[in-house]
Amino acid sequence: MAAYDLNRNYATAHTANRIGYYIVSALSAFATWNDARKTRQALSALSDRELEDIGLMRGDIDYVSRDF
Repeated sequence: MAAYDLNRNYATAHTANRIGYYIVSALSAFATWNDARKTRQALSALSDRELEDIGLMRGDIDYVSRDF
């Protein structure tokens, strides 16, 4: 009769799920950071007049680019 160790397979699957979760979390954090960086870059390229047209001042750029 063959024996099947459920605890060992559960632990392996659980560890794989945790590793996958951390990889997805890291990729998500990177994507969020990159979006904020691109937003800061685009807003910084605008003139003061253009920023005023959209209701912003240069000091607002970091606040606006943050992810809430």
